Amino acid sequence: MNNDHNSLGNPFDHRQSLVHGRGCDCTSCTDEKRVAATIASSDATDTPGASAPQQQEEMMDRVVESALVRGMFGHSDMHRRQFMKLVGGGTVAAALASLFPMDAIKAAVKEGLGPLEKTRLDVGFVPITCATPIIMAHPMGFYERYGLDVSVIKTAGWAVARDKSLNREYDAAHMLTPMPLAMTLGAGSNPEHFIMPAVENINGQAIVLHNDHQDKRDPQQWKGFTFGVPFEYSMHNFLLRYYVAEHGLDPDQDIQIRVIPPPEMVANLRAGNIDGFLSPDPFNQRAVYERIGFIHLLTKDIWDGHPCCAFATSAQFARENPNTYGALLRAIIDATQYSSDPANRSEIAEAIAPTNYLNQPVTVIQQVLTGTFADGLGEVQRVPDRIDFDPFPWHSMAVWILTQMKRWGYIEGHVDYQQIARDVYLATDAREVMRELGYDAPDENSRNYEIMGKTFDYTQPEAYLESFAIRRR
Repeated sequence: MNNDHNSLGNPFDHRQSLVHGRGCDCTSCTDEKRVAATIASSDATDTPGASAPQQQEEMMDRVVESALVRGMFGHSDMHRRQFMKLVGGGTVAAALASLFPMDAIKAAVKEGLGPLEKTRLDVGFVPITCATPIIMAHPMGFYERYGLDVSVIKTAGWAVARDKSLNREYDAAHMLTPMPLAMTLGAGSNPEHFIMPAVENINGQAIVLHNDHQDKRDPQQWKGFTFGVPFEYSMHNFLLRYYVAEHGLDPDQDIQIRVIPPPEMVANLRAGNIDGFLSPDPFNQRAVYERIGFIHLLTKDIWDGHPCCAFATSAQFARENPNTYGALLRAIIDATQYSSDPANRSEIAEAIAPTNYLNQPVTVIQQVLTGTFADGLGEVQRVPDRIDFDPFPWHSMAVWILTQMKRWGYIEGHVDYQQIARDVYLATDAREVMRELGYDAPDENSRNYEIMGKTFDYTQPEAYLESFAIRRR
C-alpha cells in the first residue's frame, strides 16, 4: 500500500495536518477531511500557498517553509495549528518573511543539497517499532525537509522486503541488520551488494512465552518448545540461538525455530502453534496486552546495545543517485536522532499508530517506546532503554553477526570479516552526516562487546567462533 502523505502540506494552514498521511483512516484524520471538505470552497484562499507543490523547485521552497515553521513549534503539529488558527496563516507567513531572508535560505538549501536525481521514492517497511525513524520521518516531515517525496510502503515480512528490494520495486528499505550482509554474500538469495549506512534501533526485542509456561522460566526446561522468529537472517534468530545455547540447548536439536512474519506472532501464540517467540515490538507488548503471553526477557539483557533494524539500499542506487542517497540518509539520521530523545516518544507513538503505519493501539506503542510497561506477570517495569535509537553502524556489529551466521551454517568457508563489514556497514557515511547535522559521532569504527558475560573481541572472530561448544562447525 502506497501512503500518499501530507508532509508537503501548507505549514501556514491550520486546517492541514502535517502528521498523518492522506491515506490515513484514523478517526482524527477522517473527521478532519470531512470538516475540511465542507469549508474548502468558502476559505480555500485564506492562506498563502494553499495547493501542494508539484515541481521540484516548488517542493524545495515548501521544504524550507515547513522546516522553519516546524522548528518554531518544536515539531508539535497541534501547537502549530492552534497558533495558525488564532493568528492567521497569512500573518505568520508575512512575519516569518520579515524575520528571515527566505529567498536566500531557499537558494542556499537548493545549492547545498545539489540537484536530486530522484525526488519521489518508495521505501519499504515492516510494521514494527524498530522501524520508528523510517516511519515517523513520513508523517512528521523529515523526508520533505530534504526535498524528498517518499511513499513508505507497508510490507508483510522480511522475505517480501528483500525480494522487492532486489527487484528494484523499493528504492530503499527498513531491513534487519543481518540482511544486507546476507544479500551481499548471496546467503538466501542471489548475491548483490547492499549497503547499510544507518542502524535504526538498538535493543527493542524480547523473548515472550505463552502464559501456560509461567512455571518454566529456566531455559533448560524448554526442550521440545517451538519458537517463532521473524526471519532467518535476523538478530532475533541469532540472539535466540545464542541465548538457548548458553543455557546448554542446541537450537537445531532441542527446540524448533519457525519463521513467522511479525504481525502473525500473537495469533500463532494464541493458537498454540508456538510456545514463545523472540520478536520485534510492538508484538511482544501486544501479547501482554491481549493477556496471551508474558515477557520472559528483554534482549537488552542478553546484549545491551545490540543492533536490530536498519536503513539499507543497494550500492547501485547510491552510486547512480548520490545526491538523492545523501538526502535520504540525512532524513533517516535526523529522524533517528529525534527518536532517540525520550521526550519525543509519546508524540512519535501517536504519529506511527494509525492503520497505514503500525495499526496498533497507541498505549501499546507508548509502553514500548517509553519503557514503562506491563510484563504480563503482574508487574510494571520501568526500563527507559528497552528500545533506543542510534544510527551509527559499527563494523564490529557486522563482524559479530557474521560469526553467528558461520556458527550456525548460514555461510561457509573463508570469511573476510573486516572487509565485508567495511563494504556493507558504511560507518564513514554515517559519521559524516551525523557531524554535518550537529550530532556526536564516534571516531572509531569498531569496539568490543560483552554478551551474556562473554567478551567479543572483534579482532579475533575465528577464535571467538571456536570458543563455543555448541555450533555447526
